[in-house]
Amino acid sequence: MFGGVVRTVVATIFAAMMFQPPAARIGVAAASHRAESVDDVRALWVVRTSLTSSDAVSAMVSSAKAAGFNTLLIQIRGRGDAYYAHSLEPRPPALASRGSFDPLQATISLGHEAGLRVHAWINVNLVAGLDLPAARDHIIYRHPEWVMVPRTMVDEVSRLNPSSPEYLARLSRHEKRTRDAEGLYLSPASPESVDYTVGVIRDIASRYAVDGVHLDYIRYPDEDSDYGRDTLDRFRRTVSGTLSSSERKRYDSGLSNDPLVYTRSFADRWRAFRTDRLTDLVARVRRTVREVRPAAMLSAAVTPDPGDAVTRRFQDWRGWIAANLVDVACPMAYTTDADVFASQVATAKQVAGSRPVWAGIGAYRLSPSQIVANVRTARRLGAEGVVLFSYDSLVDPTRGRDYLGRIGRAAFTP
Repeated sequence: MFGGVVRTVVATIFAAMMFQPPAARIGVAAASHRAESVDDVRALWVVRTSLTSSDAVSAMVSSAKAAGFNTLLIQIRGRGDAYYAHSLEPRPPALASRGSFDPLQATISLGHEAGLRVHAWINVNLVAGLDLPAARDHIIYRHPEWVMVPRTMVDEVSRLNPSSPEYLARLSRHEKRTRDAEGLYLSPASPESVDYTVGVIRDIASRYAVDGVHLDYIRYPDEDSDYGRDTLDRFRRTVSGTLSSSERKRYDSGLSNDPLVYTRSFADRWRAFRTDRLTDLVARVRRTVREVRPAAMLSAAVTPDPGDAVTRRFQDWRGWIAANLVDVACPMAYTTDADVFASQVATAKQVAGSRPVWAGIGAYRLSPSQIVANVRTARRLGAEGVVLFSYDSLVDPTRGRDYLGRIGRAAFTP
């Protein structure tokens, strides 16, 4: 299957090169966008809803520039879809009436002209919302067996063929009914799933002159995730190879009555297995971005408490930093408590060592004075940048005229 994906990627890259402007084809952007130091990153997370027209993109770039920001993290893969052209994934309904409009290329062209750096913000494991996607070529329909299964659904879905429409329908209904989740995730335990995800990122990074690739949802939704039959079988094979024949026979004999016998019996190894699979995915992405876009920075939005991140999300970003798998950590310090924010940023700086930290600020839930105070706190603690979530909330008409500009001037003016 993936051989076909690779051929598609190659063909897509070739086709894309024909329509891109010369600067994009050779990966050269306007020189002005590199003029400012990467140690003074003033960034905005820009949600995909602000990328649906050329006017919207132009307004976004102009507003960000006028407010003193120098970096845009634009969400071009939200739920296994593509806010860019000639993709391996379906074009979202929001762009259905926009012809050949390419939000990513438009932002790169206008952003670089304005002296802004542009990073491709990619939601990695989260690929579908709680309502199943309309596009029938979406990855969850092509490979439902790659979708994470919650532990409490094991008995129910084990009786279903993943290709059955009822399989995904039941998973979606369960997520809506019982869990604080945002949708369906692809499992990093499947090598084929990882190949697919890395192929998508390769396609983006190789065709567009982005200044960085920003990974979001590079985590598990919670501890009770990824109990699909393929993942359980891969874990069983990993463990059984270390057992004596009598031990293996004893555990295997219980599988018919308890498909979780291995995960229950080897709980620590089961946690490590999922943590390692996620880290392997990050390592694959790292190698790919270095290969196709060597100058691009690789950043990741992470749970601010590194202990909580690895325990609850299997997101070992402390290990990623140590292994040089990411260039920048972006702790999502969305708390409304100023002391907690300061503690989270200080912890991230300690963990990151010499690696840059861009402090994520939940501006959508803060007052103007709180936003400005958090920016100043992050800088005082040595953060190399700040990222406000989100542009969209800061230009909401209910905020008042030029709210984003007022925030930027207050936060960034000496």
